[in-house]
Amino acid sequence: MSTFVVLAQFTDQGIRSVKSSTQRAGQAAEMAKTFGCEMKQIYWTLGQYDIVTIVEAPDEQSLMAFGLALGSLGNIRTQTLRALSKDEFAAIVSKLP
Repeated sequence: MSTFVVLAQFTDQGIRSVKSSTQRAGQAAEMAKTFGCEMKQIYWTLGQYDIVTIVEAPDEQSLMAFGLALGSLGNIRTQTLRALSKDEFAAIVSKLP
């Protein structure tokens, strides 16, 4: 499984219904499972992004399908970062000359 950090901002629609944000997060976690993904953590944050989520997915295609399905609901816009564990990063840098 690969790890991804998903940064989200509320859309106008999402902020109008912010009171149901925690309920929508639970629904999103269930939706993730249908794409073979798992939302490991979710945080509501201050600053540029309103929500930060840690998602594990079997591959980029599964994560992208989940992200598109989630985004099509109209409540958030996302940016996704591929995250590497210490061991994954160590394996990459060990290949450097």
